[in-house]
Formats: sequence, C-alpha cells, structure tokens
Amino acid sequence: MDMALTEEQAAIDAAVRKICGSFSDEYWTACETDLRFPEEYYRAMAGAGFLGITMPEELGGAGLGVTEAAIMMQAASSSGGGYSAASAIHINLFGPHAIVVHGTPEQKQRFLTPLIRGEEKACFGVTEPDAGLDTTSITTFAKRAPGGYRITGRKIWTSTAQVASKILILARTTPKDACRRPTDGLSLFFTDLDRSRIEVRRIHKLGRNAVDSNAVFIDDLFVREEDRIGEEGRGFHYLLDSLNPERILVAAESIGLGRDALARAARYARERVVFGRPIGQNQGIQHPLAECWIQLESAWWTCMRAASLYDAGKPCGAEANAAKFLGGRAAFDASTRAVLTHGGMGYAREYQVERLFRESILPRIAPVTEQLILSFIAEKVLDLPKSY
Repeated sequence: MDMALTEEQAAIDAAVRKICGSFSDEYWTACETDLRFPEEYYRAMAGAGFLGITMPEELGGAGLGVTEAAIMMQAASSSGGGYSAASAIHINLFGPHAIVVHGTPEQKQRFLTPLIRGEEKACFGVTEPDAGLDTTSITTFAKRAPGGYRITGRKIWTSTAQVASKILILARTTPKDACRRPTDGLSLFFTDLDRSRIEVRRIHKLGRNAVDSNAVFIDDLFVREEDRIGEEGRGFHYLLDSLNPERILVAAESIGLGRDALARAARYARERVVFGRPIGQNQGIQHPLAECWIQLESAWWTCMRAASLYDAGKPCGAEANAAKFLGGRAAFDASTRAVLTHGGMGYAREYQVERLFRESILPRIAPVTEQLILSFIAEKVLDLPKSY
C-alpha cells in the first residue's frame, strides 16, 4: 500500500495551512472570549473553495472524496484554531450529504450553491433533549398542511444556529408507534431558519466557544413540500449515508487538535529550563509525549484507511468508528499531557493548551459516545449479541 499523500492531497494540506497561518493564537483567543463566530476565517476558507471540497463540481464544488476532506480538516484543526476552526466549516462537509445524494437537481442548485460559496450558513437540527442518541425516539413532528408541513418541536446541541440562515430538520411525519420499524416515519427538511417561529438559545459550555451550540424551539414552522429531502418517512435512512463520513472527519479533526497540542508541548519542553537543563531532556517528560505521538499516528492511519474504503465504495463502518474512537482518545491524552508538560503555565490562557484541553473532551462525547462505538464493534465485528 502507498501511504504517501498524492500531489493534490499534499497541495490541499499546504493551502489550508497557509490560510490558517493568517489567524493567530490571539485571534482564536478573542473569538473564544467574545463568543464570536470566526467570520474572517470562514470567509477565507470559502474564498479558497474549501467549503465545497466534497460537493459536486457542477455546483461549484471540487467533487473530491472524504479522504481529501479529512486531510483538509486535520490541517485546519492542527493550525491553531482547534475545534473552533473545524466546527466553523464542518457542517458543509457532511451536513448536506443527504441533499447531494437524495435531493432533486433543483434542490441541489438552490440549497448547496449558496453554502459552497459561503453566502449562507446552515445548522443541523437532529438531536433532541429527551431522545439523545436514540434518534428514532425524537418527538419533533411535521404535520401535513396545504402546500407543505407545519413543524413543532425541540432540538439541542444545534451548532451555528446563532449565525445560520438555513436549518436541516429531522422530524417525525408518522408517529413511532404507527410505524412498522422505529426507523420509519422520519423525514428530512431543509428550510429557512425563520426566527419568528424558531427560538435559538445559546448553551454556555466548557469549550469551542467561538462556535455556538444551542437549544432550538420550533413553534408551528411552515415548510414547503419542495423543501422536503427525498421521500416522506425515509429521513433516518438518508442520515445513515452521512454517519461514516462524519465519524471519519471528527477523527481527523481530533487528531489535528492533538497534534497541535503535542507540538506546543514539545516546543515548551525544549525551551523550558529547570535545574540547569531543558525539561525535555528528562525521560519523565519525553516518554509520555512520545506515547502521544504514537497514539496520534495510529489514529491518523486508521482514519485514512476508513476514508479510502469509503471513497472506494467499500464497507467501512468498523474502521470509521474505530478512527473516531482512537482520534478522540488520542486528542484528549495529548492535550492533557500538553497541559501537564507546561506545569502551572498550562493552566494559563497565554500558552493556548488549556483551550485545546477544554475542546479535546468534545470528540470523546460527540457525535456518538465511546460506549456506542464499542457496542457497534462488538456486534458487527465480533458477532456478539446486540446489547441495547
């Protein structure tokens, strides 16, 4: 197997790093402190065409694969912005996937072109406070009305809803108890985020505060029938198309964050002198950092394998989930070790590692927990009985 990046892939990595190099630690600290979306960074990535890296070429996208998207996101999150840099553009890569695959030509043109150009932002309304990861138990309901539907319900952990103009909503169109299977009766809609009918409340959280997370309250929102994606009742199945790409991208973003934290820790260990010698000369500092490098590299090549399988049209569920698991763990361990390597200064904002540490817990929790990943591997790979 040739594990080297192609010339095009290397160019993507270099171009993203060049853009990200224009945004300093102070920029990301200010966005974090002020709870401000990194609009300048978003515009720079849009202007360079990266918001459409996986989108169809006929719509202005690059038409590239998940492998290239993972390389791009790893470069973005490893260049100082961490998860704020990743999350600001993440939804453009996997969120509209159902539209790409199941939308009509008119819908693709109307919905995707403005996202690719950076003219509109979208948010993703799937998770609900009472359902959590049990997506089939959501209660947001879309009731038939003349010309479309009226939607009422609640969503939670909806990222970028403070700045978005569009929202992708998963809602029930048939009650769960009236469906043959729990996964039936769910439909997808992509529509205007009408703030006269949708209330957005920011959730104050531990990290990644440059990109907002929200509780969303939908009250009798009218959605035209032409804004439904695909067939009524098939929305859950459409979402499944994007699960593996999402896990792969989250893995890549995690690994980028961890690599940035590790690089900062190694640099500090080379420069910090205590008792007449750099602390990086001590094996008590060296060995944990070396282990972090090993973990991050292992996660990265698992991620690349999952991406290559996906792009080749081959099954990759186990590999995508394993990459997400390994990437999240490796990022958390590297960020934790970076804080500890800095000692007391690791607790200070000046050295940035505390910001990366706070963000590093996110990919261990979202978009799927480690426990569900392990249950999936046990059932699908090891042929053990389903546990939930």
